[in-house]
Amino acid sequence: MQPGYPPQQPQQVDNNMTMSIVAIFLFWPLAIPAIINASKVNPLIQQGDYAGAQAAAAESKKWSKWALIAGLAWIAIIVVGCCLLGGLAGIAGNSGSN
Repeated sequence: MQPGYPPQQPQQVDNNMTMSIVAIFLFWPLAIPAIINASKVNPLIQQGDYAGAQAAAAESKKWSKWALIAGLAWIAIIVVGCCLLGGLAGIAGNSGSN
């Protein structure tokens, strides 16, 4: 360290761990790689590998987004399916009483 220069602060990289944990409740098969990559970010920053940390954070964000999209789509399919089945059951119940 040279005199007159303040110590360099490590760059802050968002590891996306929160989004990865939320994603595991929606669609865990895609959230697992997100959590694995998110857990790599902080050790890479401590080693000084900022490019590697940013790459791991980007991978974590990508997998988290796909898990969120897949999970929300799956929930939408289930809700629509339940509504359709409920509507069909209601129609069948009404036609039997005539």
